[in-house]
Amino acid sequence: MRIVKGDLVVVTTGDDKGTTPRKVLRIVESGERIVIENVNRVYRHVKKGHPKSPQGGRLSIELPVDASNVLPYCTKCGRGVKVAYKVNEAGDKQRCCRKCASPLVASGK
Repeated sequence: MRIVKGDLVVVTTGDDKGTTPRKVLRIVESGERIVIENVNRVYRHVKKGHPKSPQGGRLSIELPVDASNVLPYCTKCGRGVKVAYKVNEAGDKQRCCRKCASPLVASGK
């Protein structure tokens, strides 16, 4: 997959388009949707006695966005880029930027 947990990504469409690069928190089971920090935030109203909010109220949570609406961020190019795959000397497949060929490394790893 072109996006993995811990990557920096740029949102290309929707309400959060053009925000600064954000970190991928998790990937939903299907692999087509991802949760990004501080993107697509909504309020969840909860009753009293909820484990996360015993007094009740509103919880602000992040909902998944479609993976096709984001691009991985290349720190060398300074923008969202397409991903290419190259095989390194050890025979491992490595993700890299299509423009500058610098490797894309997840910050969580």
